[in-house]
Amino acid sequence: MVVTTSARGGGGDRTPSRRRGCGLAPAGAAALLAGASCLCYGRSLQGEFVHDDVWAIVNNPDVRPGAPLRWGIFTNDFWGKGMAENTSHKSYRPLCVLTFKLNIFLTGMNPFYFHAVNIILHCLVTLVLMYTCDKTVFKNRGLAFVTALLFAVHPIHTEAVAGIVGRADVLACLLFLLAFLSYNRSLDQGCVGGSFPSTVSPFFLLLSLFLGTCAMLVKETGITVFGVCLVYDLFSLSNKQDKSSNGALCPRSPQQPGSPQPSSLPGHPHRENGKQQRFPHKGAWGGCHSPLPPEPKSSGFPVSPRAVWSMMRFLTYSYLLAFNVWLLLAPVTLCYDWQVGSIPLVETIWDMRNLATIFLAVVMALLSLHCLAAFKRLEHKEVLVGLLFLVFPFIPASNLFFRVGFVVAERVLYMPSMGYCILFVHGLSKLCTWLNRCGATTLIVSTVLLLLLFSWKTVKQNEIWLSRESLFRSGVQTLPHNAKVHYNYANFLKDQGRNKEAIYHYRTALKLYPRHASALNNLGTLTRDTAEAKMYYQRALQLHPQHNRALFNLGNLLKSQEKKEEAITLLKDSIKYGPEFADAYSSLASLLAEQERFKEAEEIYQTGIKNCPDSSDLHNNYGVFLVDTGLPEKAVAHYQQAIKLSPSHHVAMVNLGRLYRSLGENSMAEEWYKRALQVAHKAEILSPLGALYYNTGRYEEALQIYQEAAALQPSQRELRLALAQVLAVMGQTKEAEKMTNHIVSEETGCLECYRLLSAIYSKQENHDKALDAIDKALQLKPKDPKVISELFFTKGNQLREQNLLDKAFESYRVAVQLNPDQAQAWMNMGGIQHIKGKYVSARAYYERALQLVPDSKLLKENLAKLDRLEKRLQEVREKDQT
Repeated sequence: MVVTTSARGGGGDRTPSRRRGCGLAPAGAAALLAGASCLCYGRSLQGEFVHDDVWAIVNNPDVRPGAPLRWGIFTNDFWGKGMAENTSHKSYRPLCVLTFKLNIFLTGMNPFYFHAVNIILHCLVTLVLMYTCDKTVFKNRGLAFVTALLFAVHPIHTEAVAGIVGRADVLACLLFLLAFLSYNRSLDQGCVGGSFPSTVSPFFLLLSLFLGTCAMLVKETGITVFGVCLVYDLFSLSNKQDKSSNGALCPRSPQQPGSPQPSSLPGHPHRENGKQQRFPHKGAWGGCHSPLPPEPKSSGFPVSPRAVWSMMRFLTYSYLLAFNVWLLLAPVTLCYDWQVGSIPLVETIWDMRNLATIFLAVVMALLSLHCLAAFKRLEHKEVLVGLLFLVFPFIPASNLFFRVGFVVAERVLYMPSMGYCILFVHGLSKLCTWLNRCGATTLIVSTVLLLLLFSWKTVKQNEIWLSRESLFRSGVQTLPHNAKVHYNYANFLKDQGRNKEAIYHYRTALKLYPRHASALNNLGTLTRDTAEAKMYYQRALQLHPQHNRALFNLGNLLKSQEKKEEAITLLKDSIKYGPEFADAYSSLASLLAEQERFKEAEEIYQTGIKNCPDSSDLHNNYGVFLVDTGLPEKAVAHYQQAIKLSPSHHVAMVNLGRLYRSLGENSMAEEWYKRALQVAHKAEILSPLGALYYNTGRYEEALQIYQEAAALQPSQRELRLALAQVLAVMGQTKEAEKMTNHIVSEETGCLECYRLLSAIYSKQENHDKALDAIDKALQLKPKDPKVISELFFTKGNQLREQNLLDKAFESYRVAVQLNPDQAQAWMNMGGIQHIKGKYVSARAYYERALQLVPDSKLLKENLAKLDRLEKRLQEVREKDQT
């Protein structure tokens, strides 16, 4: 880095006598720029988390609510994966992640405030850009204002500002400008009246290094500010005699420590020359779903000699430079994703698109020569700064020197667009000087119209970024030949349950790109025909044998077909190739538990929790497993951990409530049911709460809860049946009868309905109808012997109420034959024999019942009565004998 004491050519720019103003005070200009920015992007405040926002914020373990602030932020990538992992995107942006974390700490997960921060940052970038142009580029504050205004309203910035993850580009741009200004200030303190020579400021030099480093830690492209500073300094000062105040010369170092040199960039491009890849690496296909493994690219590069392939690669990526410049010049067609067939390959030198590449090369060469020609005169710094701001920030995204995860991305043009705006306004100012008054007026009016048109386009683009549906639908409308936008839209439709539309777009994606393994896998999940689904999964695995989602889905399909060993093998492979896929651990462990391989299931759950510590579902499922294996106390901790990781996990809350209910802690169970209702007012939460109230005798509350549940899901038979049961217990038998008969009319095979009707008729003392209901239930021929036993027991009770003791005895006898543990039936049989005076058999039945329920007071009383009767009978017999 150069340290010099010579007067800078730019120092004179700060002298008021040399500046031409625009008649607008700086404060007024700033207010207008901020207002224009807010008007253009104010609509985005209503937006939600969309596209990459979901993975960078909502699902990022380093960011999401409840995640502690830990050093992992500085060892993980932008998406929360370890930088050393194979699935990492290698995008190291810890400072940007920290801003997301701060957003959540201050305002929670409300997307409004995330968007508000982005808009504020965009306003700041616009203001700092005007200041930069005013101090280091133009000698006219009006031109600086127009440059910043063009930047503020340019539609190409919509993705960076309206998309929350675009904060990385916006914040890096702000730090880029501040670092550039600090570096410029460090070499030229700006003498008052020009009477003092320039002096070096170590403070601003260090500040520049600090801000540049921060820009790099916000987004990788921030590092290019060091290259911009060096080249700018070289052009500005190399022809000056750098003298210090004591006459000593300070030699210039050609390289700043820690800053990348343009010559060092081409070191990477040949690493992937043998691969037919054109669009993103691992996980880029994930859209709003979990990151996916790398897939073959859609570039369509034919199998050909290396030289031909290299030529195609060079021509295509060279054309992409011209394409990006065209997006800056004419942002008519904009899309959130330009991959997978959006831009066909340039396969030959005869492709007409090469003319655009040549034209861009000629223009850039002329501008560079212009800078060199003005080198000694220190003129036209506008062209120099414009080129530096345009070219350097775009180098990392150009794909010419090393591969990146995209071919075109609008948000990466946020920083280069500063250079475009400077060059554009400089060109307008030159045209104005060459044209007559009428021509200049026409040019100014055209510029105003262009700014208005850009503003309108930006506002319309903001509407696209308001929701996932509007964003993905716009992609299909804008680039219908892009397979990935169809895939992403299909994923959204699938999440919304619009399966027919999702299937259409998955199939469209496959028509455009038949080797899309993830589309095949997802299409299989929507197919009702298991044979067809299996075919889709197998095709996906043929294309991508390590596709952990396809392995998981095929394993579950085989599990449903009782091919359990094959399923276990596939699920293990799914875990092997996707060790952070929590669902695979749960599915494999549950399958092992079904086979009573509890030790293996326990190991799988433990491994899953170790590899996926932030999976709330995995903790919840492990809790269910622990309850089933008789460890409810241990399950409590995992249910609570699931809720801690996901405060809206109502399933874990309900499971915890059921666990406390089974432990007899009804108050705790009620508390967790109510907490779950605060998260989601659903029938499946109301139902266990109603059961709790019913079983504890709180019938009024149970009635209210079941009525709410039945209103939410009026077609669910179990809820209406439970409601009828509560009505019957509360004495509202007519209403209960009407409701139950209505259910029977809809489903004649409802066994529980007939049992409830029998109870209702019995309560109405209509025993004939009660018997008829039980007979209809028996005619359904249930398969469970215990259920049949209960029905015969109930029939015996009705017969006994009608004093048909013999028939009742026969029903009880059938009941105990089907279920020998039916203690009540044994006791009732003893009671009938007791009434008939058959005391010996009555005693035998009583004693059998007492073996099953040894603490029954009623049985003991009946036996005591029997003893007294037998004793009296014995006394009578003895008297008769005497």
